[in-house]
Amino acid sequence: MISPLLTDLYQLTMAYGYWKLGMHEQKAVFHQIFRKHPFGGNYAVLAGLSSVVEFLQGWRFGPTEIAYLQTVKSPAGDNLFPQDFLDYLSTVRFSCDIDAIPEGTIVFPHEPLLRVSGPLLQAQLIESTLLELINFQTLIATKAARVCQAAIGDRVLEFGMRRAQGPDGALSASRAAYIGGCAATSNVLAGQRFDIPVSGTQAHSWVTAFPTEQQAFDAFAEVMPHNFVLLVDTYDTQRGVENAIRTAKRMREKGVELRAIRLDSGDLCALSIAARQQLDDAGFPNVAIIASNSLDEYVITELKQRGAKISVWGVGTNLATAYDYPALDGVYKLSALWNDTNNKWDYKLKLSDSPEKISNPGVLQVRRFFKNGVPTEDLIYDLPLGLTESISRFCIETPHTLRPVNAFDDFKDLLQPLFRDGKKIADTETIHVIRERAIQSVNQFVKAYDKKQYPVGLENHLHLYKHQLINEFSKKNDDTY
Repeated sequence: MISPLLTDLYQLTMAYGYWKLGMHEQKAVFHQIFRKHPFGGNYAVLAGLSSVVEFLQGWRFGPTEIAYLQTVKSPAGDNLFPQDFLDYLSTVRFSCDIDAIPEGTIVFPHEPLLRVSGPLLQAQLIESTLLELINFQTLIATKAARVCQAAIGDRVLEFGMRRAQGPDGALSASRAAYIGGCAATSNVLAGQRFDIPVSGTQAHSWVTAFPTEQQAFDAFAEVMPHNFVLLVDTYDTQRGVENAIRTAKRMREKGVELRAIRLDSGDLCALSIAARQQLDDAGFPNVAIIASNSLDEYVITELKQRGAKISVWGVGTNLATAYDYPALDGVYKLSALWNDTNNKWDYKLKLSDSPEKISNPGVLQVRRFFKNGVPTEDLIYDLPLGLTESISRFCIETPHTLRPVNAFDDFKDLLQPLFRDGKKIADTETIHVIRERAIQSVNQFVKAYDKKQYPVGLENHLHLYKHQLINEFSKKNDDTY
């Protein structure tokens, strides 16, 4: 269970401020988005939602959390939080509504991945944790999808635990990599916890623990005939393959077949071609060649273009750490507060000199249009404002361009009910169902769009109202002093 203390301190100081000023029960709407495609690509794979559900179902400030908060000091040296606030906090139970895009769905910048509606204090306090859970797993699932696309149907194994950012990072990475398309993980705890297939045989230390490589291979084949895969590059790869073949021939006499050899260093292309020839000539055409060693989508693409004879790819550090794009720039912004006096929503937005950082106001939904089952464009619209009969959108990538939307196409609203009044109401999906959705979505998207930009835009009324608010808020702040 994830503690509610997995948050930034300013969430708690704001929560205290809301409580002190009597704003804590005011109904608010927040949206979680990301602003830029990771890895210079044109899509992302949403992941981490199951972790969010687990977090929220156990969300409460228990005696341990309250006891710690009683010790937190202000810069002046006194208690940061008064006891009456902490007493209140201990009574709070999660009661927000959450709507979310289903895990494993293809998503794009500026679209709300989650919509949180409920008491301002609660919606504020869960911000940092939601961002942490969604940002990292979405990043890794997207990286895994890219790697699997580069492998063009070959199996990809996730081997990154030993270099992941701590135990939690390793577990989250393994889960997200499986959703993104990896076939298995080396992380045994992730296998147990998330029902992910696990894969692994031996390391170089096994080979060096024996007097000769041949003895090491023979011994492993005897003790694990059902997991008969040999690492052949400890001393000399060509001789290692020869030794593997000798062991394989002896085991074949006992009815056991060599499943694969693994290459972990050197020129993987040249070595795989030579190894394939050795294996084929020796009568082992069905033995797979696994490759590891600092692989990612770029290296895999290059090796395939050079004609490498590799059929399984073990990807570690570059996948589990998202080495070339270490963080998804996800944010969580307040977009509306309920006004009891006027009985309506007061829309909110954040202004910025950078247009892409200006948040979208309202109670938002994402409508995805399809033609023959293939996504054609996404429309972000406001639920209270609704949609006109003739729908048009302002492109986010070119914000001053108005384009019509073909409303005769099939469509689906992506944000689906997940929690109501703090209780989970959506059906629980297995990780295998989520993974299948992700694989199908990515394959379909890549086939249709390759590297082209997918169209996403604001509905016309929302776009115009947003700019009206920008002008009002700019003037209001200019007139403050």
